Formats: sequence, C-alpha cells, structure tokens
Amino acid sequence: MTDIIFSALALVLGILFVSLAPSRIKPWLNLLAVFAVGVFSSMAAVGVLLGNPIDNIVATLPIFGDVAVRVDALSAWFILIVNFTCLTGAAYGIGYMRAYSERKSALTLHWIYFMVFQSSMLWVCMLQNMLAFLVAWELMSLSSLLLVMFESEREDTQKVGLNYMIQMHLGVAFLTVAFIWVYLKTGSLDMSAIGTFFAGNSNVWLFLLLFIGFGIKAGFIPLHSWLPHAHPAAPSHVSGVMSGVIVKMGIYGIIRVIAYLQTDYMLIGKVLLSISLLTGIFGIVNSAVHRDFKRVLAYCTIENIGIIGIGLGLGLIGLGLQNPIITMIGFVGALLHVLNHSLFKSLLFFTSGSIYQQTHTRDMEKLGGLIKQMPKSAFIFLIGALAIGGMPPFNGFVSEFVIYSGLFYGLNNAGMLHSIMMILSIATLSIIGGASVMAFTKCFGVIFLGQRRSHLHSEPVEVPILMRLPQYIIIVVMMSVALVPSFYIGAAQQVVSTLIGAQVAAVPVGVVGAMTSIGRYSLLFLGIIGVVLAIRFWLTSRQPSSVGPTWGCGYLAPKSSIQYTGKSYSKTLGKLLGGVLVEKKEYDELVEGEVFPKERQYVSHYSDFFEIRIFNGILTKWVELLNKFQFIQNGQLQQYILYGLGFVIAVLICSLFNWL
Repeated sequence: MTDIIFSALALVLGILFVSLAPSRIKPWLNLLAVFAVGVFSSMAAVGVLLGNPIDNIVATLPIFGDVAVRVDALSAWFILIVNFTCLTGAAYGIGYMRAYSERKSALTLHWIYFMVFQSSMLWVCMLQNMLAFLVAWELMSLSSLLLVMFESEREDTQKVGLNYMIQMHLGVAFLTVAFIWVYLKTGSLDMSAIGTFFAGNSNVWLFLLLFIGFGIKAGFIPLHSWLPHAHPAAPSHVSGVMSGVIVKMGIYGIIRVIAYLQTDYMLIGKVLLSISLLTGIFGIVNSAVHRDFKRVLAYCTIENIGIIGIGLGLGLIGLGLQNPIITMIGFVGALLHVLNHSLFKSLLFFTSGSIYQQTHTRDMEKLGGLIKQMPKSAFIFLIGALAIGGMPPFNGFVSEFVIYSGLFYGLNNAGMLHSIMMILSIATLSIIGGASVMAFTKCFGVIFLGQRRSHLHSEPVEVPILMRLPQYIIIVVMMSVALVPSFYIGAAQQVVSTLIGAQVAAVPVGVVGAMTSIGRYSLLFLGIIGVVLAIRFWLTSRQPSSVGPTWGCGYLAPKSSIQYTGKSYSKTLGKLLGGVLVEKKEYDELVEGEVFPKERQYVSHYSDFFEIRIFNGILTKWVELLNKFQFIQNGQLQQYILYGLGFVIAVLICSLFNWL
C-alpha cells in the first residue's frame, strides 16, 4: 500500500516541478516523474504477482462511500504494461517534441497531461469503487483528449477532438447506466457487486451494457470509429501510448466483467468471438488499403483488438464447455497478445513519428527510398512489421500460436456447429495474418524501398539516438517474449488461475514445449545470422567498396513514377471488397476502348464503412427530424414569455390534481 501512496506523491511532485522548472528540463522532469510513478506502482504489481495481493479500504467519503483499492494479478499485469509503455513514450517524446520547442506553455501543459494520463490508467486498474472508477475513467479520457489535441489550432484536430470526446462520453454513459443498475439491485458500489448481480439475474443484458461501454474504448466494431481519426492527429509518442495501452483499458474492463460472470458463457462467448473475428478482418483489410501510414497503424490496432477478443471469446466458450484447457489457453493467449501488441504497436508508432518528423507527411505515396537516409529507423520498422505480422522469431508469433492452439483444441469437442465455428475462426485468423503481412510489406516497401516519389522540403536524416533508444529497449523486451516464451506464458497463466479459479487447468505441456523449442531454434537462427554478418564484416571491412544504382534489368531510364504505389499494391483487394472498403474518387476510371486517354488527375481515398454508410446516415435523419422543430426557436420574445407562462400553468394544474 505504501508503494501506491508514493506513486501518487510522485505524480503531485512531478506536476509541481514541471510547472515551475525551466522549459529545457521540463521533458526530463516529466520522464523522471513517469519513471518514479512507474517504479512505485510496478513494485506493488510485482509483489502481487509474487503472491501478495493488495486489498485495502482507503477512505470513506460522503459521495463515494468506501473507496477500495485492490490490486490483484489482473491489475498487476496491466499496471506493468501501462508503466513500460508510458516510460518509453515519455523518453521518445523528449526528442519528438523538440520541433515544438517554441510553444513553451503548450509543452508545459502537454507534459502535465501525460503524467495525469499515466496515473489515471493506473487508477483505473486499482480502484474498485464504481463511482471512483468512473472518475478515474473520465480523467483518463479527458487527459488523453488534451494530449490528442496538442495542435488544437488546426481545424481537423478540433474535429478529431470533438469526435473523440463524444464517443468517450457515450462509453461513460453506458458504464454509468450499468453501474446504477447494479447499485439498485445490490445496494453496493463495490465492483464485486457485479458478481452478486450476475448470481441472481440474467448475465446477458448487463454484460451487453458493460461491453459497449468498455468496447468503445477498446475499439471493437462498430464502436471503433474514433481510432482512425485520433491516432493520426495525436503526436506520435501519444499515439504509441494510446494504441499500446489506452485501448487495453477497455480490454481490462471486459476481462474484469468476464471474471464476474456466472451463466450464459456459451452465448456470450460465441457472440464475442463472432464480433472479434469481424473486428479483426475489418481492421486489417482497411489497414491494407489506406496510404496514411498512421491511419494504417490505427486500423491495425482494431485488428489486434479483434485477435485479443478471439482469445477472450475462446476462453468463455471453454467455460461454457467446462473445458479447463480451452479456457486457460484462450485467456492466456488474450493476455499475451495484450502485452505483445503494446510492444510492437508502440514501436511502430514511434518509428512512424520519426518518419513524419523528417518528411512532414503521413502520405506514403510521397515517400520512397528512406532506407538510404534512415537505415536504423528502417531496421526498427522492419522488426515491428515482422512482429505484428505474427512472423517468427518475433513476439507476435507467440500469442497468435497460443490462440491458434486453443482453436485447434476446440475442435476436439463434439458438435457440428461448434466445430464449424472453430474452423471458421481458424480460417479467419489465417486471413487476418496474411492481410497483415500484405499491409506491412506495402508500408515498408513504399516508404523505405525504391526511389523517392516526390520532392520533400528538406532532406531526411536519421533521428538522434535519444529517439531510437526507447525503441531499442522495446525490441529487447519483444525478443525476450519470443525467445523465452515459457516465462511469459507462466506469468499469464498465473493471472488467469487467480482470476478464474478452479475452472482452469494448466496450458498443455505440448503447447508450452512447442513454444520453448521454437524460442530455442529462433535463438540459434539469430545466432547463425549474427555469425555470418560478423564474418562478412571481417572479410569486407578492409576491402574497397563502391555504391552504384540498382541494376535496372536492362532499362536505362528508370523513373519514380513507374514504381508500385501503395494504391496499386492494394488495388485488387480494394476492388474485391468494394462493398466494405468505401473508396471516394474524384474522377471515373478509364473505360474500355479509351486507347489514348487524355492527361488527368486521379485522387482517391478510403472512408470507414460504418461511419459513412451507417452512422452518417443515422445522424443525417436525426438532424432532419430536429430541423422540423426549428419553429420553436424563432427569436420572438413574446413567444418565449408564453412558453414560460405555459410551463407555470402546467405545473399549477398538476399540483392541484396531485399529479406531481
């Protein structure tokens, strides 16, 4: 408990020092405060994972009642992920935000918001009083909103901020309704009252309310539309932290509610699995066709939330089947993917920030050949791309392999419909993996390979070590997951055992053994590559070298305009899924028979299906309905007085007849 108090004290001191210190050291003080908050709260989390859970009543307040701080194994898992991602984000942000050094007041507030953002996520994981939880949840949403709107003078950023604020408060509204319902039924504001409610009532409807509230933050479709707008608008270190951990707060809430479920496991599990499969496939096909590389990463976040949801749905189905092995594998796979996604997605967002800082564009169609100017960033991006594609020997392979194993174990249960669902899940997860490889080969190839496609205002150079060092640290942790998976599987297994209890069994020895063997072979593979590169360097270091153009296969006049573009790379997929991938064009394509077409401009972009085809239509109809009542607000003072008089008369009549 002392560690948690010290973490809160570190936040207060951090805000004070950043407010008063000279501008040049504010980023470093922010990093120090984030580190201090992270150390103290992580000490508490590690202690919990070692078997010392925290369960204390902090205070009895007039509004909140008994405010409980509980840190169990689930809280500890997410606390450690939040702290690591925020620490690397704060370190990367020191170099990234130097471009805005003249905006001293805005930067001061930015670093304060960042500290509050970190601590509010930690409080979400620790507070177990529903009202206090909502306050922490709202503080997390508002601080992240202010971080996203750093460039608030831009009109597009203002629209993004408004969109984000509305959707986050919509989520809070659903959570508030759910918590009030629990309080009215149980008379308690403690989070454990959700379990009491589930024990005496249908589990489906309350779970639905809570899933919508948490699912908006997580990014399940169709509750995802804030993600593709907020991530491109935010500074890249904020995008990395938001994608790495703030969406995981929604996952944390869903897992917390799952732990309280008493019945309807099969129904909820199959619905969650279906939504997650659709979320994964929708996210990755959108990621594959977009050309704004930060928007690509945003849709890829939606895809990975789908993969996490597949693990959760599988775990619930295991509970419904009373199969402890499937239950354990599903939940362990989900927790591992929460960790892995926080690592490689923050890494990719940081690298995208390095690209944007040097080129001042997010449009990959304007880039090309950056591997020559930014070789180290290209190498980092390549590692992140391979990891997010689930390729060995990187960490994304570990969690996806565990989830695949659970789906195959699910085939062993009787029932035709159940087997069909497992087969479809395996097939869909395979398609997601293949589309992910396509999306990131497009990104890496178009951005880093080939020739530059347009003129840039300044010559890109490699970013300083200050911005690359946090990324190297992330890679080290990623490789530890890939090479020593049994340690992380064991830790995740402990979390699930503590959370679910006697309804789970150990992850099968075959799965752990396979992952251990793959880790060893991966280490051997990397060692062989290292030896070969060392020998090559030793043999060539003393030899003269020359640099020349790539062989053009006999073509002597190559131009950048004849290269593959991001659009052409994914055009076939875009046409194949044209019903879901909504493309807006500014001219019609060439028609058959137009042998010698005239010169023309071609501009196109993809829009979100749910936003364009569903939500915008609903909002348009709603606005049309409200406009029919514009006559009420007509600007005539006499009618406004009549409105007030009519209200007074109505109240008087209701009082006389005791209708009030």
